[in-house]
Amino acid sequence: MAVTLAQSVSTGRVTTSGELSSRAAAEAYVGGVCFKLGPPTLIGAELEWLTVQGECSASGPAAAPRPQLTALAAALGPYAPRSVAPDSPAHALPGGSRVTIEPGGQIELSSAPFATAAQLCEQLSADTRLLRDLLESRAIRTVSLAADADRRPKRLLRLPRYHAMEQSFGGIGPFGKLMMCNTAATQVSVDAGADRAEVAARWKALYVLGPALLAAFACSPFLRGAPAGAWASQRMRTWLRLDYARTRPPAEDWSDPIGSYSRWALDVPLLCVRQPGGDSWAAPPGATFADWLSGALDDEVGRRPGPADLDYHLTTLFPPVRAAGHLEIRYLDAQPDDGWATPIHAVDALVSTPAVVAEATALAAPLAGAWLDAARRGLADPEIRTIAADLLDLAAAHAGTDSAAAELGDASRRCRRGQTPTGDLHTARTEIATADAAMGPDS
Repeated sequence: MAVTLAQSVSTGRVTTSGELSSRAAAEAYVGGVCFKLGPPTLIGAELEWLTVQGECSASGPAAAPRPQLTALAAALGPYAPRSVAPDSPAHALPGGSRVTIEPGGQIELSSAPFATAAQLCEQLSADTRLLRDLLESRAIRTVSLAADADRRPKRLLRLPRYHAMEQSFGGIGPFGKLMMCNTAATQVSVDAGADRAEVAARWKALYVLGPALLAAFACSPFLRGAPAGAWASQRMRTWLRLDYARTRPPAEDWSDPIGSYSRWALDVPLLCVRQPGGDSWAAPPGATFADWLSGALDDEVGRRPGPADLDYHLTTLFPPVRAAGHLEIRYLDAQPDDGWATPIHAVDALVSTPAVVAEATALAAPLAGAWLDAARRGLADPEIRTIAADLLDLAAAHAGTDSAAAELGDASRRCRRGQTPTGDLHTARTEIATADAAMGPDS
């Protein structure tokens, strides 16, 4: 489940087949592939880390050089993704996780789906330990930071996809390259729901809960190269400032997320157009997938899109919650050390039953749509702090295990104290960031 999108973009290989007959057919296709209906029983996750080659510098944990792609491929061996080792078998790790590499050398584990959060965390923990051992064989270390405060953004992967992304986002501002190369997230994936009504309830919940959970787990106040400003989550700032059409749909208001997501997806501008054997995948500026489908790009592209092109376009959509057969929650910072289990347990508990989904949605409703406030102010905002802690208390009451309940209770108390997952007081950290911003943006 959680591996689908990460694996689909890892090689840059191009396959196209057939054509889509109409917009209606394309919308039906999106609804079918993005929202798999069935009893919601599975959970998965993706964990990302910054990486460094050699010993960490005294000036900061991420100040050491980025690893060479050849070193990553050698360290990972048969588990290396084909983006860095084209002939690799790209095996899953023993716990079911697959490894991918992000453009700036960040490393990601995409789990297999599991029936319980406890099973998921157990297998991810084992795969994480093995991953670290493999990397350390080539003096590569993972760094548990959601934003790189020390290094300028540098893209290592030279795939046409990422070149097209950098070109497209570069015309908007600095946040595209920062997001691609200098940030890391914890992502949680859950089933969409048994029927359209349950999908709508779970979709709405995950969006309405988003600002509070974002603030509860925000821990990236510093990001080198970001414009001046104090933010609790510089990582989420990059997404919110990146490309509104692609990253900020009005999803909280969608009573029918299946139909609305399908229409929205076709009207998002193309990020790239895959060209068999071509080095440039640049898309005509401003053109949408619907434009391509209608024939408006026949001269520029030379062909109409097929299902494989639409599948790929769907991987270039980056909303806070992405539909990928399951629902992929993308608004959580990478957590310090092994703290990634806490947001996994929180999401698992808050969608555990329809009654809990409804209670959580009502509890978080005052913050619906408050993405910027949550990313900027985080737990320094009294209302956000209270709702975040209350949500974690609700999650603790419905956790799958006693240990998860205790972990979530600790997280709630941390939030009420205004402390970030790193243990820092949020107000103090914000004051430091404000003073730093007053000196001007980092060059």
